[in-house]
Parts: sequence; C-alpha cells; structure tokens
Amino acid sequence: MAGIATGVSAPSFTPYLIQQDYSSYTEDQHATWAELVSRRMPQLAKHAAEEYLEGFAIIGLRTELLPDLSEISQRLNPRTGWSTVPVSGFMPGPAFFDMLAGRQFPTTTWLRSRDSLEYTPEPDIFHDVFGHVPMHAHPVFADFLAKYGQLCASIHDEALLERIGRIFWYTVEFGLMRQHGRVRVYGSGLISSNGECTNVLEGHCEVRDFSLEEVMNTPVQVDRMHSVLFAIESFDQIYEALQKISARITGAELL
Repeated sequence: MAGIATGVSAPSFTPYLIQQDYSSYTEDQHATWAELVSRRMPQLAKHAAEEYLEGFAIIGLRTELLPDLSEISQRLNPRTGWSTVPVSGFMPGPAFFDMLAGRQFPTTTWLRSRDSLEYTPEPDIFHDVFGHVPMHAHPVFADFLAKYGQLCASIHDEALLERIGRIFWYTVEFGLMRQHGRVRVYGSGLISSNGECTNVLEGHCEVRDFSLEEVMNTPVQVDRMHSVLFAIESFDQIYEALQKISARITGAELL
C-alpha cells in the first residue's frame, strides 16, 4: 500500500516513547525543581567540570522552571546531534543501547517529591536532565556516549555487557576528571547528589587515575557511598578506551 513501509521493524525503544505534557507541571513542582537546583549549584559552581557548566548554559537550563525537553533538543541537536527524548521509565538494555547509539537520550518526565529531595531510588527528570544532559553538549563526550551505545548494542554476552557497563558507571554516572590541578565532577550521580559529591570532595572516597582494566574489574556499588572512583585527564581518554575495547572484541581477544 502506498505510504506504508513493509518489512521494516519498529525500533526496540518505540514502546517506551511518550510525550512530555509540560503544561501539566504544577507550580509546586516548578518550585521543587528550583529548590533542587539551588541546593546543588553552589557546590557545582566550585567543583563541577568546566564542560558541565558550559553545557548547562548551552542547553538553556533554567533554575526556576522544569526543563522543556523539546526546547533542550532544539539547542542540543545542531551542536552534537543529540536529542533529549521523553520515555515512560526504566528501559531494558537493548532499547537503552539503541537509543544511545542513535544519539537519543531517554529521559523520564516525573519529578521527585519534596520529601525525597536528597535521594530517589529511580532516576527522575532532575537526575536525567540536570545530571546528564549538559554533558551532551560537549562534542567528545557526546561521541563517547553514542559509541558506548553502538558497542553495547552489538554485544549479546551478558557477562561482557556487565563488565563494559562498569565503564558507563564510573564515567557517565560517577565520573571525575582532573582539571587545573583539582578533581572536578562530571558524572550525573555526583552532579545531582549532594551526598555523593560531598563524599568525594571531603576525601571519604579514594580517587584513582582512570585505567580501563581496573575500571572493568571494579564491581559497581549501588547500596553505599563509593569508596573508590576514577578520574580522567580528558574525555578523549574514555573515547579511546571504547575504541580499544571494540578492537579487542573484533580481534576476539578476551577482555
């Protein structure tokens, strides 16, 4: 039939895509967003990586209003090809990897309540947008994240995926970098959490130089503050680490 494609399957993430009903956010929700931002910005102004702070301005995040994902995408896409796409919630690995490979960042649209300002077990729009999306404005980081999605989408060995997932955890989620002689934060779990960020800045967490082998052999901690995290020297370093993994897999070498 004219106008209907046949023999083409829908992307794996299609069932999880939704629309952001921006007009449904209440004044109290906007006020909660403003409080969350105001709690984090003093610390981040001193200790966040320059690339995060630059990205915050580039994507037009507002301190007093919840983000409109379509407006962010309009700013972000011409710069790095990334879009911020609303989804219904948790996504299985294949769908998540496919979205990253296509430079579409899955973003929840719900916001934590006032009684959960410090922590929420499930990522919300504050973690996803405030924590993650400013970094997508940095070209090398943006390429790294897309490369990660492409790599993981091609792997069907769960044990290998779990080990490669540690790279995501210790960079995208809890990444540190050395900048101007100091350790700065850029990972979303540090950016969006006062407790995790303070744990690092007050010296309760050992900061080691990023090593691909060590990162892939360091199990993820989800039930406690981190005792060890890794600092990169530049985003080129983690992009090159993914290239090294891809070469090993292509050459059938053990990781």
